[in-house]
Amino acid sequence: MTDTRETKTTEFWVSGTEEPDWPGPDYVAHATDEGEQKMKLHETGDRLIEQLGTRIIDDVLYEEEEIDEDDRMIINMGPQHPSTHGVLRLQVELEGEIVRRVKPIIGYLHTGMEKTAETLTYMQGTTNVTRMDYLAPLHNELCFSLAVEKLLNVEIPPRAQAIRILMTEMNRISSHLVALATNGMDVGALSMMMYGFREREMILAFFEKTTGLRMNHNYIRVGGVAADLPDGWQGDIEQFLETMPTRLAQYDDLLRSNPIWLRRTRDVGVMTAEECLAFSITGPSLRATGLAHDLRKAAPYSGIEQYEFDIPVGDRGDSYDRYRVKVREIEESLKIIKQVLETMPRGDYKVEDRKVTPPPRKRIDESMEALIHHFKIYTEGFKVPEGEVYVGIESPRGELGCYIVSDGGSKPLRMHTRAPSFANIQAIPIMLADSLVADTIAALASLDPVMGDVDR
Repeated sequence: MTDTRETKTTEFWVSGTEEPDWPGPDYVAHATDEGEQKMKLHETGDRLIEQLGTRIIDDVLYEEEEIDEDDRMIINMGPQHPSTHGVLRLQVELEGEIVRRVKPIIGYLHTGMEKTAETLTYMQGTTNVTRMDYLAPLHNELCFSLAVEKLLNVEIPPRAQAIRILMTEMNRISSHLVALATNGMDVGALSMMMYGFREREMILAFFEKTTGLRMNHNYIRVGGVAADLPDGWQGDIEQFLETMPTRLAQYDDLLRSNPIWLRRTRDVGVMTAEECLAFSITGPSLRATGLAHDLRKAAPYSGIEQYEFDIPVGDRGDSYDRYRVKVREIEESLKIIKQVLETMPRGDYKVEDRKVTPPPRKRIDESMEALIHHFKIYTEGFKVPEGEVYVGIESPRGELGCYIVSDGGSKPLRMHTRAPSFANIQAIPIMLADSLVADTIAALASLDPVMGDVDR
């Protein structure tokens, strides 16, 4: 039976191969670049990549192994398994309690968002993309808006940029809290589930007060944000900054002093920096290997460069390091939020260019021209200059990118998103090879995939 589905990441293009296509201990990938370079990935003890070759892969040929079928069993984990964090199916080949091979199977949550974007105006686009990574909707909106604004060549007011940073860093914390809560629950630390969602509720309450919704906000839009921060927002942020560090330290101490937690996460799901780069893995999973790569530092956006913060890294690349990186990233996000609170500029929360943003509500009541403009911009949208653009930002799961092709109209000719969760799950076969079945759950939870981000 031939699997015709194709998988694409920023780094690799892997075409569908005939079943069975389990990755063997030594496979050869034929590159399509000049000279027909070849890359060999040897499954050694350290699983090092000896030669990366080119980044565009035309085909993957897996060497066959002599397997005693009586000693091995194939089971399905998911797509309705609670520990797969969504509709992810893992086809696991076991030898006793040892996982020999894992094949992630996706597509159960495909919604066609990229194709849908071609039928929506740029004003309607944020309503669509906000639903991809449903744990980080504001990052989806920001990435799309930055890409369109780059095509429009518009300058966003400082206050709008600061509001965007405030909201996305709050969103980063809420996303990491879900990751820590569910990771703890998956290995038996049920208290973490209650603690993580307790703190997350403070953030969602602020989001609801600011945007009107707890998730899928459609708040960050092309040209700025939908509305200014509400009255009393400073007090809400100050209370959060006062409460969160103490709470974070409490349940960090709870886990780090727990020998069961340490045994379940240390040296589990180990990945090297070379493997992460080869599979385009970014975010906390990459930084847990010791590589300090963060787009907020490498390619700053929305004025993030004016705030001081550090990039937390690990050194072992295991599930424990991925947990620690997320905890420390929450601490760094709190530092950024405090700086935004202290330096929030005055001014407009969206650009004054009325070709891009609708007129103020007050003007609609006073001017017929403003009413007509309001009607036309919401029904027909605004035109974007012809061209193509790619913008990447640092989402809670890694590099989130948006590629847009414009033909000069009011709708994208083509839109593609570089989803970090999609790239990150490519490492599951290597990360789980030769591990225990029980470790599969802990390792997958530390990867923190969101299936809405994977399938789109």
